[in-house]
Amino acid sequence: MDKNGKVSTSLINGIATISFSHPKSNSLSSRMVREVTSAIENFAEDKHAHVIVIRSDGDKAFCAGASFDELLEIKDLKTGKEFFMGFARLINAMRKCPKFIVARVQGKAVGGGIGIAAAADYTMASNEASVRLSELMLGIGPFVVGPAVERKIGKTSFITMSIDAEWHDAFWAKQNGLFTKVFANSHDLDEAVSALVKKIAGCNLEAISQMKKVFWEGTENWDELLEQRAEISGKLVLSDFTKNYIKAFKDK
Repeated sequence: MDKNGKVSTSLINGIATISFSHPKSNSLSSRMVREVTSAIENFAEDKHAHVIVIRSDGDKAFCAGASFDELLEIKDLKTGKEFFMGFARLINAMRKCPKFIVARVQGKAVGGGIGIAAAADYTMASNEASVRLSELMLGIGPFVVGPAVERKIGKTSFITMSIDAEWHDAFWAKQNGLFTKVFANSHDLDEAVSALVKKIAGCNLEAISQMKKVFWEGTENWDELLEQRAEISGKLVLSDFTKNYIKAFKDK
């Protein structure tokens, strides 16, 4: 696995796949977030892509969220805001994409990883896919992913995840609407994802595009909203509290 992380794409029989990997539990660097966002935007315009799958490599963590190494390097508000704007642009690209996006979540998801799972139109997971919004423990909060998560699971469950910052298992995530379906293992998950996207790939793209608009009604202000949220996170990440927490976590 590339020590700096990598993003790869494929397009076969109308099915576009975006895969990301990083040796640190598939965490996302700002470069990787930009590459995933760009891939979504490209497939959105590609008439040969009928459905998009977002997945990560390996059989353990789906995504550990933002790169702690990069968070430690942030020294000013402009840099901090821009880092979190990466996740804002990713969520908005998923929202605006006229094609259905299916997320395959094979393992634990944290922070930005939950943002991806929430912004996908259909999220399928294995029973190993526990979820956690740990941002409050870092001295920040799930500000940028918050609108996408709250849209899927409702305000009460979002408040629960934000305040307790504990792990919630895959069945909790399904019961609360973050996951659409949960499977016993990765093999069953892959078979179900494959069957679903093959079905979607044969559907009318114009109908899908119109359905996406219906699904995302009420989010028209998210370009501005998520930028505001990125600024909040960009400011908070500069605190000594956050720097000390990340250093202690990395020293474990």
